[in-house]
Amino acid sequence: MENKKTNLNKQIEKGSTSIPENTKIPEIMDVKQLAQYLRIGKSKIYNMIRHKKIPASRIGRQYRFSKEVIDHWLKERIITTGQEPQPTLFETKEEK
Repeated sequence: MENKKTNLNKQIEKGSTSIPENTKIPEIMDVKQLAQYLRIGKSKIYNMIRHKKIPASRIGRQYRFSKEVIDHWLKERIITTGQEPQPTLFETKEEK
């Protein structure tokens, strides 16, 4: 188990953007780990934090992310195709 953690840390340091399938995701992640988990860049995560678009906890000068909260956040933002009517900004004369 210790070897898997060491390998994950080495990949994080090298800037790898994916986590091997057999690696357990930690319950609490830092920015680097979250970037790998979501497969996006660290700068994108910092931008999302700055605009309050992603749930984050700040401890001192560092950010931490709960895997459970992130997973829930992702499920809330699922985009479905054509199942719900799109709201209109303006009513037409026929709708009145």
